Amino acid sequence: MATTLNHFMYVMFVLGVLIMVSLDFTAAQTGVCYGRLGTNLPSESDVVALYNQNNIRRMRIYDPDQLTLQALRGSSIEVILGVPNTDLQNVAASQGNADSWVQNNVRNYPDVRFRFIAVGNEVSPLRGDTSQYAQFILPAMQNVQNAISAAGIGNQIKVSTAIDTAVLGVDFPPADGAFRPEVGDYLNGIIDFLVNNGAPLLVNIYPYFSYINNKAQISLEYALFTSADGVDAGGVRYQNLFYAILDAMYAALEKSGGSSLEIVVSESGWPSEGGDSTSIDNARTYNTNLIQRVRDGTPKRPGRAIETYIFAMFDENQKDPEIEKHFGIFLPDRQPKYPINFN
Repeated sequence: MATTLNHFMYVMFVLGVLIMVSLDFTAAQTGVCYGRLGTNLPSESDVVALYNQNNIRRMRIYDPDQLTLQALRGSSIEVILGVPNTDLQNVAASQGNADSWVQNNVRNYPDVRFRFIAVGNEVSPLRGDTSQYAQFILPAMQNVQNAISAAGIGNQIKVSTAIDTAVLGVDFPPADGAFRPEVGDYLNGIIDFLVNNGAPLLVNIYPYFSYINNKAQISLEYALFTSADGVDAGGVRYQNLFYAILDAMYAALEKSGGSSLEIVVSESGWPSEGGDSTSIDNARTYNTNLIQRVRDGTPKRPGRAIETYIFAMFDENQKDPEIEKHFGIFLPDRQPKYPINFN
């Protein structure tokens, strides 16, 4: 009897290890951002069904839309929930305001799998469209962290913010990556918060914009992951621009006390029309290769899958300028714009 029991326990242990190993592979799974600035988009329940049908296991939403959260109830989709920039001042103003925000949008949905709370999106003292919110980011993050910790879910959900790569003052070679001096104080507070709470930094990375703004030095193939030779960057060969930008961000973090931080790529994509070098073929090539490449890790952090979210699920006809309307991988009728496989 004891031998049989020991054998059973051994089998269960092996199965448990296999399950943990299989779950670990989900770190390489690519999510998709669900923006809703369109007049012709499917219902929220149809959107969640579309994620499930295409084996998209992670979703980023930009505000706590109640219909979306209701549609996500009971699903296995992991969610980045955004505190929109317009809510930052209120959430930063008092702990009570943050507690109410978390109660209404997180605690009221215990059957939604929240992964991160992104407090603000692309807020920077350098950006004219978001600089007015910069003073509220850190206190809002602190208040949201206090709220989820008091609710006993601080070990399940990480609090962060999403920044863009315009904060980089040096981005080549990637090893020399450094933040602009003007954002030093702003980012240092955020970095200290993330280090203290074991949370990743969310970064929106768009090789498309880097390419069209610097076509004299960057080839289309390098931006689309299709370069045969890549680029020599200070003795390190980079096969694609996405890896180079990401490693420049890691180098900048290391110089700013954030060497322990992980980066989650909270947006990346390629538009299918509306501007320079836009086409369905280029969008398909970029996003298909992105799904493959984020499994491998960068030269600076090899073998470590990069949690990444493609922007976006649908074209959004209310966005501006024109090019921003054409990042979708699905049409409003839920048909894929081009073949893409998330498995």
